[in-house]
Amino acid sequence: MHRRKIIDRLISGWMAAGLFFVLMIPLAIGLGLVLKSLPILKILALPELLGGSIWKPLSGQFGFKPFILSSVYVTLISFLIAGPVCLLSAIYLTQYASRRLLSLMQPVIDILAGIPSVVYGVWGVLVIVPFVIRLAELREVAISGYCLLSGGIVLAVMSIPFILNILIEVIQAIPIELKEASLSVGASYWETIKWVLLRAGFSGIMAAFGLGISKALGETIAVLMVVGNVVQIPQSLFEAGYPLPALIANNYGEMMSIPLYDSALMFGALILFVIIVLFNGLARLAINHGERYR
Repeated sequence: MHRRKIIDRLISGWMAAGLFFVLMIPLAIGLGLVLKSLPILKILALPELLGGSIWKPLSGQFGFKPFILSSVYVTLISFLIAGPVCLLSAIYLTQYASRRLLSLMQPVIDILAGIPSVVYGVWGVLVIVPFVIRLAELREVAISGYCLLSGGIVLAVMSIPFILNILIEVIQAIPIELKEASLSVGASYWETIKWVLLRAGFSGIMAAFGLGISKALGETIAVLMVVGNVVQIPQSLFEAGYPLPALIANNYGEMMSIPLYDSALMFGALILFVIIVLFNGLARLAINHGERYR
């Protein structure tokens, strides 16, 4: 008995240590970014950094507003495309399609999730950019094709397998008794899906969307290749943008002789980190609110 207690305590200790390590990772990342951002925060005010639109590092002007808005716009476009597609596809595959089709689609989804980001970027340059050019021509707008819409479409395609995989698992985990009970009292099949299955899986569905958006916010290479990378506040879907991940990937390691440049890029990473933390916090509040009134 004494030996078993020792083993139990050791196992519990290792589990607690693993949990502590996981909890410390985001704190360590956030603290490191704050420390690296201090030099620029000591010289330039936070409102000036966040609200400024001018990016001229040689002149000491570091306005992050174009990068923040570009990141938000591209991510929003991708979610508006990927969200409905993923939810409707998950419903069809789990509720209407045959088991054979579902078993066929699962490895296809896994393959799409495993394709490198740069491959999606090349596909975007070869397929999506010409498609967006033709789309703009219908509105009699002459563009290069490297714009927010191109970045949003590529990002949506990259996010679909990630979100769809989670949604399928969430819907399949809902007890079949709920569905049978709804059908037994006279509800139609679609009413059962809409009012029973989706409500029962609300927290999982929100979590899938939250993780998908967080992943989309941090995508770099594919978006960088098709979004245009022009420092400006985009006024339409067909204008180029410059998301924060692209800014960091394009410039880190270069021009480090410019004063405050390294600190400015780390501050950009800190902004991205804070946006993701805030978004996940809001998603968690929405999940808790939905669970309370479900």
